[in-house]
Amino acid sequence: MAYIKNPKAHFDFEIIETFEAGLVLSGHEVKAIRNGMGKLIGAHVVVRGGEAFLVGANINPFQVANTPKSYDSERSRKLLLSKKELAEIEQAVEKNRLTAIPLSLYKKGSKIKLEIAIARGKKKADKRQTIKERDTKRDIERTLKNQY
Repeated sequence: MAYIKNPKAHFDFEIIETFEAGLVLSGHEVKAIRNGMGKLIGAHVVVRGGEAFLVGANINPFQVANTPKSYDSERSRKLLLSKKELAEIEQAVEKNRLTAIPLSLYKKGSKIKLEIAIARGKKKADKRQTIKERDTKRDIERTLKNQY
């Protein structure tokens, strides 16, 4: 079950490979994510000094009155990945000129996980093609539904 999804990810990017990562969160951030109070649009993953960070994700406070005064909703959050996964992501971003983007925050057991994708940005023509395919699929579904 996904708590928060990145709705523009599949439209703006061509997904090449996906990874699963843990997140370092505080208690009130976990509660906020479980209530769907966050956005992944515009966020990306950065690898610095052998560690990965989620940058640009917005997790709103769960209860504004009980949130610490120094809380920053768009702070960088450390990702928990294996060394092999870190090396793959770093190589893809640095050498292959790809982007690491978050796809969704979801529950796995009692933990909250982040699905990361190595992706290539789509050009305007590719986006138009995606819209066209989606519209034709919708029309086919509609005509099949009306036949019965």
